[in-house]
Amino acid sequence: MGEPKFSRPRTHTPTHPWKQARIEEEHDLKEQFGLKKVGGMREIWREKSALRRHRNQAMKLIGRVDSSEGHYAKEKEQLLESLSRKGLLQSGADIGDVLEINVEHMLSRRLQSVVYYKGLAPSMRSARNLIVHGHIRIGEQRMTVPGYHVLKEEEDSLNYSPSSPFADPEHSFRKELESRRFTSEEEAEDEPTEDGESDDEQQEVE
Repeated sequence: MGEPKFSRPRTHTPTHPWKQARIEEEHDLKEQFGLKKVGGMREIWREKSALRRHRNQAMKLIGRVDSSEGHYAKEKEQLLESLSRKGLLQSGADIGDVLEINVEHMLSRRLQSVVYYKGLAPSMRSARNLIVHGHIRIGEQRMTVPGYHVLKEEEDSLNYSPSSPFADPEHSFRKELESRRFTSEEEAEDEPTEDGESDDEQQEVE
């Protein structure tokens, strides 16, 4: 028995450290989600460990014959409600849907990813820099941890910190973001349709 004040590590490292396929997959995830160049793998392992705990709990409940009532019914309801609040499941999901969650879903709920998806940063790495330097807040709380998992109810209150210069809509950084968004929307509209013509070309034909 270990010392009670020292908790056991909740992050499990890979059983085979030099498996090429796993290393390539994790390098791709590290680039996709803008994780740290040094230590980014551990962030992925942390999410995989949390995902494994969710799946193990779901499989335990699926294997119970009497999970529709009593203690196990309450545990199933709490698990689904928790994952729904975390944005990993849709409301009304079943216990079997927990097994469909993958590591990309876990990484997409990190604060760094949500900041990028909400259009507050031009890239994942830029989102990480904004968070670490105290430019992002949730509600009244300034956030400096890129790996924080954002709850669905917190998404609407996520924005620039009032003390950040980027809180000013006239800041050059905000204007550049807006111009990039406008350019990307225009490019999406000009993309050829299934008939091989853009929307503008179709309007001219009509």
